Amino acid sequence: MLGKLYSPSEAASLPGFSFEVLPPLKGTGTATLFQTIETLAPFKPRHINITTHRAEYVYRELEGGLVERQRVRRRPGTIAIAAAIQQRWGIPVIPHIVCSGSTKADIEYALLDLQFLGISDLFILRGDKAREESMYQPTPGGYTHALELIEQVNRFNEGFFVDGTPIKVKGTPFEFGVACYPEKHEEAPNIESDIHVLLEKERSGAKVAITQLFYDNRKFFEFVARARAAGVTIPIIPGLKPLSKLSQLATVPKTFRCDLPFALSEELRHCKSDEEVKQVGIEWGIAQCRDLIAQGVPSLHFYTLSAVDSIRQIAEAIY
Repeated sequence: MLGKLYSPSEAASLPGFSFEVLPPLKGTGTATLFQTIETLAPFKPRHINITTHRAEYVYRELEGGLVERQRVRRRPGTIAIAAAIQQRWGIPVIPHIVCSGSTKADIEYALLDLQFLGISDLFILRGDKAREESMYQPTPGGYTHALELIEQVNRFNEGFFVDGTPIKVKGTPFEFGVACYPEKHEEAPNIESDIHVLLEKERSGAKVAITQLFYDNRKFFEFVARARAAGVTIPIIPGLKPLSKLSQLATVPKTFRCDLPFALSEELRHCKSDEEVKQVGIEWGIAQCRDLIAQGVPSLHFYTLSAVDSIRQIAEAIY
């Protein structure tokens, strides 16, 4: 399915539209998530990506000054949410499958559950390090790199469990997309090695790559040109997130390792409220999208956290 979504035969006068959502926090219900989908569904998304979040350790103080460490999963339910969205709206869903916090067995059971549900598209990532880690550490019994996880998925498609046992009844093979980084992954020594990893992911079966968010289209176009020169042929989809809060002027570049163009940062510097930032973010997002469309990108992908209404306004201006 994923390969078909981005096949040349699917080309249209306007690029496709897709977005990413987070499973709701534990115990908060699905109302906000479903409202996000209701808001953006009129723009006919090609797919909805659903993130996966690893469990974290929290520390609780006990009587007598003792401290207890507990493992907490704050956003459970990626697979269940994917199934609910697909059933309720009929929109293709792409759940994230990550190395971070997962064992090989965890991944295998997730693949089985998805196959039972008829969900055959994945987005494969290494995932983030745990909050308590200074650098990424693989989960015991898990993987260090996304390419290792891809190998497990490919073996599953071939009809083998992770221990080599044959699968008696093979289901529909999974297709998968991967992440890429116009301003390079924070742990990559240079952009060339980062692009080489993307090429290896394509050679291992990736059908599409979606970028980390960025605000400078020039860097996206330079990245795509370098990737094509290195031999990458799969569609490279720009990942976008409109700014909407004053605090993001500092937090977004730090968190996502991306630069804000000087023109954008100067506009934001004069903003006095989140509402003013939101309006600048919408205007910048519309201009950014129009430039990307003019250069022939096959689709636009949006990260919705704290930005749903901004994305709606941008989509109304574009689509």
